[in-house]
Amino acid sequence: MAEPVRITFLGGLGEIGRNCACIEVEGSIMLLDCGLMFPDLDMLGVDLVLPDFTYLRENAERIVGAVATHGHEDHVGGFSFLLRELSFPIYGSALTLGLAGNRIEEAGLLDRTELIAVRDGERRTIGPFDVEFIPVTHSVPHGFATAFHTPQGVILHSGDFKLDLNPVDGRLTDLARIGAIADHEGIRLLLSDSTNADEHGHSSSESSVGQVLYDLFHQYEGRRIITTCFASHIHRVQQIADAALAFGRTIATMGLSMKRNVSLARAMGLLRIPDHALRDIEEVADLDPAQVCVISTGSQGEPMSALALLAASENRWLQLGPGDVVIMSSHPIPGNEANVSKVIDGLVRLGADVVHSGIADVHATGHAKQEELKTLLSITRPEWFVPVHGEYRHLVAHARLATGMGFRSEQVMVCEDGDRLTLHDDGLEVQRGAVPAGYLYVDGIIGDVSAGVLRDRRVLAEEGVVVVIVAVDVTTGAIVTGPEVITRGWVHAPEAEDLLDQCAQQVRDAVKDAFNKDATDIESLQRHVRRAAGRFVNEQTRRRPMIVPVVMEV
Repeated sequence: MAEPVRITFLGGLGEIGRNCACIEVEGSIMLLDCGLMFPDLDMLGVDLVLPDFTYLRENAERIVGAVATHGHEDHVGGFSFLLRELSFPIYGSALTLGLAGNRIEEAGLLDRTELIAVRDGERRTIGPFDVEFIPVTHSVPHGFATAFHTPQGVILHSGDFKLDLNPVDGRLTDLARIGAIADHEGIRLLLSDSTNADEHGHSSSESSVGQVLYDLFHQYEGRRIITTCFASHIHRVQQIADAALAFGRTIATMGLSMKRNVSLARAMGLLRIPDHALRDIEEVADLDPAQVCVISTGSQGEPMSALALLAASENRWLQLGPGDVVIMSSHPIPGNEANVSKVIDGLVRLGADVVHSGIADVHATGHAKQEELKTLLSITRPEWFVPVHGEYRHLVAHARLATGMGFRSEQVMVCEDGDRLTLHDDGLEVQRGAVPAGYLYVDGIIGDVSAGVLRDRRVLAEEGVVVVIVAVDVTTGAIVTGPEVITRGWVHAPEAEDLLDQCAQQVRDAVKDAFNKDATDIESLQRHVRRAAGRFVNEQTRRRPMIVPVVMEV
């Protein structure tokens, strides 16, 4: 009997982002991506959301390395946090490692890892793992599908991919190699990107965006143009630059990540912008606005991004006004729609014309749609299929695509974060909730925020807080000072003095009643204060602010 192989999902199954899984062969662990997720609107004050690293910490000595499938933050943004606790080498394309390495270097953790570049089609032995890196097309260059040649057969992970037949750099998804593996060895298990599984048809070629951008630059000749896209979308940056150069414009980048990524891609020969056409953003103010193209960060409406600051008239380099044109060459990530809408509103309020994906084809998705997903399924013909990467509805839609193509329902498994698959001689088993896989919130410092803190923040944001301060002498049962009622977000204190006095009287009566019942310990008195204040607030205003009792013993 061959050794069983296990796959454990730590993130990315049930949300967009936090993509992270680990594969176990002969007792060793290979990490497959480690991404982050942008916070939802109700995650107040949270900067980022990471996978739960508990399982990885507990098995640190078994981790032999990590594969970075491509350079997007939702796949590699978590490494700069995980490496604070663990140490392991990371394998990926040179560009992927360059993008991930920037974040790792910022965190001062380059000494905790070795960044090992692999080439298209390369096959590497890493501990007991036999890993093949297969080129795929995505919205960031040089992404990989990974084929793990294991004792239980080939496990193919698609990575984020699309079937673009006319990519900007000519680098196609290598369906020929994937088909050859399927024909000769067979694919035991397919893990495939589900982000667009509920979208009909084929995704548009990235090259199609170039013509739209060219037409817009022609339409808006004589006006300053500010464009925005993901800083990692090197192909989109190239097409923006090509359109700008065609009309004799000077190009400037705005935003640290855009400047850094453009510099990296030019140094690697992946981005072609001549030196004479590239100027620093500091020099743009001295140039003819009609001859300028700014390529900015902030396509997702991030509050402190260059574009958001521009919309708020707080950008140190540019001031937007009538006559300016902003081209948002992106589409909002699910959950970011409100932020993007707010930025667009701010830009329009300043008099700019805004072109976005809702009114022009200035964006092409990097993820395969239904017909492309079906193509991959038909070429791979896996024995088992598990949809990955997407919200739960995407995973289910992908599973239904498979069963609609003739896969038996027992061949297809929809999993969630925390589930573990075991592939053995007799088939595939799933253990639900095998490992911790909750959200790890980052607010300044990793692990600084718990779910309880977030709950408190929501209450404070929605209902406010009432603090009741009272000093007592427990030996005599007397109230020495107070009660004093302080509130934020419940009522405006200067306009509600009577209400606050009534609340204080209710608390005073409750404390006296507690003493009469021989409740003299501080915790018991605090419960009486909280109950009395909460009851009064609810009865008078039908609101439920956070009640904070402060009982001091004198």
